[in-house]
Amino acid sequence: MEKIIGLGNALVDVLARLKDDKILGQMQLPKGSMTLIDETKLLGINDFLSTKTTKLSCGGSAGNTILALANLDAATGIIGKVGNDDYGHFFKKKLKKLGVEDKTIISPDRPTGIASTFISEDGERTFATFLGAAASLSSEELSSEMFKEYSYLFIEGYLVQDHDLILQAIELAKGAGLQICLDMASYNIVEENLEFFKLLLTKYVDIVFANEQEARAFTGLKPLEALEELGRICSIAVVKVGAQGTYIRKGTEIIHVPAIPVKSLIDTTGAGDYYAAGFLYGLTSGLSLDKCARIGSLLAGNVIQVVGTTLTPARWEKIKQGVNEVKEISAVPDAE
Repeated sequence: MEKIIGLGNALVDVLARLKDDKILGQMQLPKGSMTLIDETKLLGINDFLSTKTTKLSCGGSAGNTILALANLDAATGIIGKVGNDDYGHFFKKKLKKLGVEDKTIISPDRPTGIASTFISEDGERTFATFLGAAASLSSEELSSEMFKEYSYLFIEGYLVQDHDLILQAIELAKGAGLQICLDMASYNIVEENLEFFKLLLTKYVDIVFANEQEARAFTGLKPLEALEELGRICSIAVVKVGAQGTYIRKGTEIIHVPAIPVKSLIDTTGAGDYYAAGFLYGLTSGLSLDKCARIGSLLAGNVIQVVGTTLTPARWEKIKQGVNEVKEISAVPDAE
């Protein structure tokens, strides 16, 4: 199996379920978005969270994807930056436990980044992200050694605040022969950084992941039309349409794979990240696009049934059984 390395904001998620969305309005957090916040707003959010039951998990979009891949026993690594604090130690301990090659750097003077994650009653999640140490990862701290022996670099779109970092990572990865995978991250991030996203996709990205809102923010088009445009500029384009499943385009081939049935949607945190993990697991295992998408849907469908992105060992065993069943499928539906 080929190896995958992730590059992203190394964060710890602090998750809280909401009875109503009042706090989102008070904190000027658009529902379903990711908003970068400063320390002052973080203190206000912490005051609110201190009255709620919260849950911790390793976060960051790339972190979620890489940890999910590691739970499938894939060979993985991650590049990021954390603080020398309890949250940073929590993050690195999780990497070690799952056998992820840890290329995270410790900041001596900045705290680990925190993603305050608000889960609405309908399962939608809204992030207020204080980047902390994650934002101090610089292009100068990257080296060609970090990318050796890997086949894919997975970049989270949330990193677009640092153009130099992304471009340096891509240059080093391309020089080492890696393919570049990009998750668009959030519709508001795409809207605010549209020209840079266009540069990345047209010049560097081999595989792009987007949900319906992100695809529309990039193209201004509906899912299938957006898929066509994305598929013209990337080798593989993936557009996720929630309960309606996923559309994938490679060249002239277009595939639709339905989402798996879900008994109860609890929290959509990490759904896109887990989908990417499943899809890339299939790709690095040499499976067809149809099977890649089915494994992606399997992972996404499981993570939305729990709070946060941490699944129990028992659930991972069931997922692995499902992955093996997908691998054994001998015939796939005709492409649409």
